[in-house]
Amino acid sequence: MPRFAANLTMLFTELPFLDRFEAAADAGFQAVEFLFPYAHPAKEIRDRLDANGLQLVLHNLPAGNWDAGERGIACLPERVADFRAGVALGCEYAQALGVRQLNCLAGKAPSGADPARLHGTLVDNLRYAALELRCAGLQLLLEPINAYDIPGFFVNRTDHALALLDEVGVDNTWLQYDIYHAQRTEGELAATLTRHLPRIAHIQLADNPGRNEPGTGEINWDFLFRHIDALGYAGWIGCEYKPAAGTQAGLGWLRRHQLPERISA
Repeated sequence: MPRFAANLTMLFTELPFLDRFEAAADAGFQAVEFLFPYAHPAKEIRDRLDANGLQLVLHNLPAGNWDAGERGIACLPERVADFRAGVALGCEYAQALGVRQLNCLAGKAPSGADPARLHGTLVDNLRYAALELRCAGLQLLLEPINAYDIPGFFVNRTDHALALLDEVGVDNTWLQYDIYHAQRTEGELAATLTRHLPRIAHIQLADNPGRNEPGTGEINWDFLFRHIDALGYAGWIGCEYKPAAGTQAGLGWLRRHQLPERISA
């Protein structure tokens, strides 16, 4: 069966961030991911990973002022210097934390901005990031995000993301495929995974509607997990969902889809 990583930005949020590592391990997870590590010294996070026997499988490059509503700065011409500084910081944390891939959030298109200029800025920034990450032995991921949850997000479809990576033309660039965002934007989950799996380095999940745990919405998870298995996907699937009634109360889906000895009672 697929291997699932707890997203510590979304799960166990009743606890302070650094305490979520132990909670994830106690729940049976062997790997974690999160949006950003930068609010904490890398050593504090690494200590929690090591103490709980956890592998970190993903975090994002810095994405601007998140609290002010920024959702990435890679497409913004006036933020190129900030983006490049963020690439250096992201690589520093990745090497300290032992993660092998970083995701880039393209950002939102400002009202009235020239799409061609945003496109050119994004391609240049992705190429810069890819080359810097390659020197550090890391992979760069690009994630399409639906424009219902984040209006104006510049990259919101699988085909657009892959076309951008083709234009970047660096061999350590991959697609991050978020099942929830893809379902909202384009559907065709099984067919898209089949067609593009060789270019997908990481998968994330949540059900739709609501972005809650699997089994709360319309997606046929029994079928989809079997399909992902049959395709031979060997990576992790990040559990990036909002628990409907608390993290522990909503983990029944995981017990159904994982080997029972890996999930605590």
